[in-house]
Amino acid sequence: MDVRTLAGGVTTATELEIRRSRFITWLRRADDETAARALVDDARHTFPDARHHCSAFVVRVPGANLVERSSDDGEPAGTAGMPMLEVLRGSGLVDLAAVVVRYFGGVKLGTGGLVRAYSDAVRSALEEAPVVVQRESRLHAVSLPHAEAGRVESELRSLGFAVDDVAYAEQVTLVLATNDDGALASAVAALTGGAGEIRPAGTRVVDLPA
Repeated sequence: MDVRTLAGGVTTATELEIRRSRFITWLRRADDETAARALVDDARHTFPDARHHCSAFVVRVPGANLVERSSDDGEPAGTAGMPMLEVLRGSGLVDLAAVVVRYFGGVKLGTGGLVRAYSDAVRSALEEAPVVVQRESRLHAVSLPHAEAGRVESELRSLGFAVDDVAYAEQVTLVLATNDDGALASAVAALTGGAGEIRPAGTRVVDLPA
């Protein structure tokens, strides 16, 4: 089953100013609870003088329910972490964490204003964040002479096939991820004059553009 999450290795950063308070949001993929908490630690290190570092995350645990956590970090109970978590839930994404850093601007927002501010802060980051679809894909290995490998790899990429790995030995072995076996077989045959032999190489969950 396809799963929607954020692209790995990217921290989306956005900022809102609401009645002189600054709300800086960081959004990042988190494949486990440790990675989610690391985002909070990074934000505290980067913004040590901020009054609040509120957070929420939704991560999967194999064979168990989703782990969902939130923290108001000194804001009135229920005005920051839980609204942030509700926005993450509503996005339909999993394995992601959000931190909203607040610099108080001297004007109190009230409980309703805080709920709206923290919710809007996370929504604005989600609008900017790169989303991917995780899908289990079959892997296929193709061994090619060194003189041909670069050209074939480039052509396969241009045709939209995901190259999962490249191994160099007496020949170059390309490992490609696709569930369209027929299209791959046709492409390899055309690019190698029928000389390319495709072998099954297992399966892997791959990230595809959403």
